[in-house]
Amino acid sequence: MPELPEVEVVRRGLVPHTVGRTITDVSVVDPRSLKREARSPEGFADALRGNLISAVARRGKFLWFELEAGALVTHLGMSGQMRVRHADKVGAAQARAEHQGPAPDPLRHRRITLTLDDGTQIDFIDQRLFGGMHLDRFVDTADGYAGGCGSDTPQIPACVTHIARDVLDPHMRRADVVAAMRRRRTPIKGVLLNQEVLSGIGNIYADETLWQARVHPLTSAQDVSAVKAGQLVDGAKEVMLRALDAGGTSFDALYVNVDGRSGYFAQSLAAYGRGGKPCRRCGKPLHITKWQGRSCYHCKQCQRTA
Repeated sequence: MPELPEVEVVRRGLVPHTVGRTITDVSVVDPRSLKREARSPEGFADALRGNLISAVARRGKFLWFELEAGALVTHLGMSGQMRVRHADKVGAAQARAEHQGPAPDPLRHRRITLTLDDGTQIDFIDQRLFGGMHLDRFVDTADGYAGGCGSDTPQIPACVTHIARDVLDPHMRRADVVAAMRRRRTPIKGVLLNQEVLSGIGNIYADETLWQARVHPLTSAQDVSAVKAGQLVDGAKEVMLRALDAGGTSFDALYVNVDGRSGYFAQSLAAYGRGGKPCRRCGKPLHITKWQGRSCYHCKQCQRTA
């Protein structure tokens, strides 16, 4: 599933193609991608036509276009992509020679297409159909600050109000996150995955963050000191920024940028997916622990239980 860095790469890639442009047409190829939308496919398309896109915003793994009619919310799910066709230029975040990987067929598994007033087409592509789009109403943010990265508006889609701010959000309050972490009695990895505590972190970046801070994934959150919890928040931000600079993590063609290229942070992973390989810190083989059906990759030498 795309996590914060991957969704932020997509958001940044969409901005130069969409902000200031008007939606002139909408094609719903597969209504299954409108499962959260109350309107019919025709009603959805009618509601979007003629809307100016004023911003592309993100909180955690949720992405939305700010429109006059409300928030056009997009969740990529397990395999969602946002691809640009017939655009004049490629977003700076994607135009990097280091990004490796194929450019998959942009029309395969196409579910929804937005056509803009300059002829650019934005395709929502989703092979596994866990993601989707829908038009939602805006509500005021609880703290009065902008709803997410990329937005100056102190509003957020109603469906995202339960999602916490993330480490790239300038209005995230580190002390509040640390306190929320330490109130839990569940394993610290589960707390990192809890989108109501700190959003945007999935299995990949949880393992990377825990390795970075030298914390065992199954340590009870209440046993993590305030100092160490702060290091986890800081470590998560450092890992996310490095992943963002690398274009995200791609293991296959399910995650690509708006121009169809894969990210290459997988080459820099220190823990996730490296079971049995030497720890990049101490050289001991990395261990795999199963927890609630998930694989937790960690170093027994560097990440001891409390």
